[in-house]
Amino acid sequence: MAHLFDSINIKGVKLKNRITVSPMCEYSSEDGFANDWHLVHLGSMATGGAGLIITEATAVSPEGRITYADLGLWKDEHITKLKQITGFIEQQGCIAGIQLAHAGRKASHEKPWEGGKQFTAEHENGWETVAPSALAFTDGEEPPVALDKAGIEKVKADFKATTLRAVEAGFKVAEIHAAHGYLLHQFYSPLSNQRTDEYGGSFENRIRLLLEVTDVVKEVWPADYPLFVRISATDWTEGGWTIDDSVKLAAALKEKGVDLIDCSSGGNVPHASIPNKPGYQVPFAEKIKKEANILTGAVGLITTAEQANQIVETGQADLVLLAREMLRDPHFALRAAHELGHTVQWPLQYDRAQWR
Repeated sequence: MAHLFDSINIKGVKLKNRITVSPMCEYSSEDGFANDWHLVHLGSMATGGAGLIITEATAVSPEGRITYADLGLWKDEHITKLKQITGFIEQQGCIAGIQLAHAGRKASHEKPWEGGKQFTAEHENGWETVAPSALAFTDGEEPPVALDKAGIEKVKADFKATTLRAVEAGFKVAEIHAAHGYLLHQFYSPLSNQRTDEYGGSFENRIRLLLEVTDVVKEVWPADYPLFVRISATDWTEGGWTIDDSVKLAAALKEKGVDLIDCSSGGNVPHASIPNKPGYQVPFAEKIKKEANILTGAVGLITTAEQANQIVETGQADLVLLAREMLRDPHFALRAAHELGHTVQWPLQYDRAQWR
């Protein structure tokens, strides 16, 4: 029986515990560059005792950003600051992970606290969006451009090139973002994919791009470093993607060499009926873990040490990913260890402040 504070080895990487900082967009970049906000934001969670920290959705191309203020890694100049951040994270005994992302039709937006509306391509902070089909995410938005074969090949090349930069920047876990209604989710969900070529129609065709992106990432990602994929386990909408589809997808991704499925849900249509309650997505992680025989991560309204530990102890998931609770308390892991009666190594600078 595993415990929240048991270490876990995934490929050649050892996580000191099962607590992971989930990717959280900060909308604080200019031209994709990380800055001191990202250093302090992520660094505080590293000093707080998490085992793994995954950066916010990091765009593989300028057009792959959700907003003009998103983090990116589409050019070599982005590497330097990210390398400083990963170095600091590792100094705290934590592993640095990166989430590789393309927003597809949900790109070209204003920052959330400025209203979050989608910009047209003519706006100074906007650009033309792309998707599997020319279907807008919501009424009133301009339809995206349906990707042609050349566009699909560019997406794959962008993921591959960004992965190479991620290695140079010092990341040791990579997560392909295929959830929350972004591009790869748009391809595998029948709600957003109306293609009639080899990338549309059947289940096998709709998951094709995600499998191909996985292949090109694997080509350049070190063999002893873990590769995760975040999926939306259900669309929460009639006629959409289902948990049974997710089990089949997870099995296919395992065959491709993926090590862990990060199990989220929703995000592909604006009016899905989602039962937001503590741990509401944990059953997805449990089902995928057991039926696809692959490591999983549980995420979503996990807020207490006891809740997180129970998920691991009962075998529902192998990692627990926290987001908003980490914003409330970047030192969640240190507090959780105290509450669960485990001794962990505090930063020497903080050691005198331990609960005793």
